[in-house]
This record gives sequence, C-alpha cells and structure tokens, in this order.
Amino acid sequence: MTELLHDPQPTPLALLLLGKGSDPDSERGVECPGALPAASDPGLVERAAAAKAALGDRVFVLGHHYQRDEVIAFADVTGDSFKLAQQAAAHPEAEFIVFCGVHFMAESADILTSPAQQVILPDLAAGCSMADMADIIEVEACWEALAQAGIADATVPVTYMNSTAAIKAFTGRHGGLVCTSSNAQRSMEWAFERGEKVLFLPDQHLGRNTAVFDLGLSLDDCVVFNPFKPNGGLSLDELRAAKVILWRGHCSVHGRFTADEVDEVRVRVPGVNVIVHPECQHEVVAKADYVGSTEKIISTIAAAEPGTAWAVGTELNLVKRLATMNPDKSVVYLDRTVCFCATMNRIDLPHLVWVLESIIAGNVVNRIEVDPDTAHWAKVALDRMLALPGAALPKD
Repeated sequence: MTELLHDPQPTPLALLLLGKGSDPDSERGVECPGALPAASDPGLVERAAAAKAALGDRVFVLGHHYQRDEVIAFADVTGDSFKLAQQAAAHPEAEFIVFCGVHFMAESADILTSPAQQVILPDLAAGCSMADMADIIEVEACWEALAQAGIADATVPVTYMNSTAAIKAFTGRHGGLVCTSSNAQRSMEWAFERGEKVLFLPDQHLGRNTAVFDLGLSLDDCVVFNPFKPNGGLSLDELRAAKVILWRGHCSVHGRFTADEVDEVRVRVPGVNVIVHPECQHEVVAKADYVGSTEKIISTIAAAEPGTAWAVGTELNLVKRLATMNPDKSVVYLDRTVCFCATMNRIDLPHLVWVLESIIAGNVVNRIEVDPDTAHWAKVALDRMLALPGAALPKD
C-alpha cells in the first residue's frame, strides 16, 4: 500500500469556491486600496454627509433606481442609466461624477462627459451580468459567422444600453445604434429601414418582446445566437431566414420571473394589476397587464387610482421604494423569492464614504476611463439613438 507523504493541496479554483481565494479578473474591486469603513460604523451617515458637504459642487452623485436606500439618500439625482449619464454631462461644473450603479453605466457617463470630469464607480466589482454576457471577442466572432452566411451586409446591429462600451463601439462601427427599453421599438424600426435583419444585443428578451409585441413579427422570425456553440448553434438556413438574431443574454433579475408567478399573484391578490419590465421572459410579458421601462413603471403606479393593487416584476429595491412612495396603493413583488440585483448592491455606504473621503484626501480611486477610439464609436451609436424622433430623453 502506497503511503501518502503529503496532504493534497487545494487548487486555486477550490479555494475560490470555498471563499478562501480571489480572482482578480472577475472580482475587480473586491479589495480596496486603503481602509474601507466597516458597515457597522455608526458614524457612516455623518461621514458621508460631511464629505459630500466638503466637496460641494465639485462632486455629483448619481443613484440608479435599483440602489439601496442608504445610497439613494446621498444621490443628487436618481434615475435609469442613460438619464443619469446625461445628467452627469449636464453638470460640467462637477469635477467628480460618483456613479452609484454598475460598470457599463459609469462607462456611458465617461463617454458623454467632458475630459475634465472624472467618473468614479465606488466598487469596480459592481458589474452587470447581462452586459457581461456579450463579450466583444464573441460578438466579433458572431459577426464573422453572419459574414460567412452572406448576411452581414444586410444586418444592422442594435445594442441595449445595458452593454459594455466595447459592444456599443462595435455597434457604431457597423452602422447600428444603441437603444433603451423605452425606445427599442423605434430603434429596431430604424434598423429595419436600413437593413433586412437586426442583430439585437445583449438581452434576448427585450429584443424578442419588441420584435413580436411592437413590430408584429412572429416568434419564428427570431433566432437565438449562442456564442458557446459553433455558428451560434444555428444552421445557415436558420440564419438566412431569420429577421431578428437575438444574442443569448438576459437580466439575472428580470429573467427570474415566470408566467406561473403571474397566475399565482392573480389568485393571491384579486384584481391585481401586473406590471413588468420588458427584460422579462416573453411568456411573462404576454400575461402582464402593463409593460414598460423602469421610469414607466414608476409613473404608472404613481398615477394609478388609490386603492388599486400592483404586482411589480422588476428589481426588489425599487419595488420596496414604490410601496413606500405609494401608501394609498398595495404594491407587492411579483416573485415571492427575494432577489436584489446582486452586483448593483455591491455599492453600499462604506464604499460611498470611502470614495468621497478619498477625493478629499486628493486620491481619486476607481476611476472609469474608456479609451478614445472605443468612446468615439460608442458615442456614434449613442448619437444615432439621440437623433431618433422624440428620443431626446429616452429611458431604460
């Protein structure tokens, strides 16, 4: 019998899964240079208020709707990603833009603001699972597959705002544009006026729902390109026959809601109005009473009759805030399982205090900078969206 002289050593992957290791490529920002305040620090609120007051107009804090209330309390403006990026550009007096959102949002703010402004993301690990599902190398390979199928020249790419700067730039280079959830229909119409097909990135659900419910196409007109399969898992005939080629991506929060949950909440709350985001699955959107962007969800419930009941299919932080903002109505979460946007929730009061106090100390941390070429072509795609009729202030 062979004697074991040494205990087996755990691999780096095993340590990572056990929470005893780290991956700097996927966990950017997990460790902060300097001292991150403890979440239990009873003086955090006072420290945040003091730091913000000391900086005055030099800093402009943006808070996405899905942020924690403790962060929203210090935001100069709240909203969806594109609205916030526009607001940053509209305040050139602010040297520092602290974007309490996720990585792609801070990139958009850097693209739209002046070179004199510095965009900061409190935690670099605050990413977006949907945006990360469309890697630029994989998207370039997809475009090559379309070229080999002989359809690239007839295809116009449309990317959702929830995409990286690299994907926005890809879209700009190839004659396409960016869209938000509120102008996805007009953006796809614009694309079809210029080509026979649309490559929709990165959210398959928004692309499918827009194509079918707004443009009147059929489900058979849509195919899903899976970047992990040869040729996207599609035959040449399927690619050539499709009108909309959907990237295989989705929102980890909105993709959780199911049609069964819509049926269940109607039994549980008689007379309930179901309102969901168009990033939800097609079957959920088909069963909902109302569908719309985050801003539309907020305004629809605010304008509703007192006493009405609403089941909301979007991020839980916002749903809780909607319930507080509308005490004369019943507002419930569509899914009984608690599901915050995990990456958005990485931004917390300790990180906000850390970045503000770092600025005061003359140390700008976690700056987001998009390289000039990528920024140029991404802005081309954004400008095409802004040139659409009625698109001055699109919403996500």
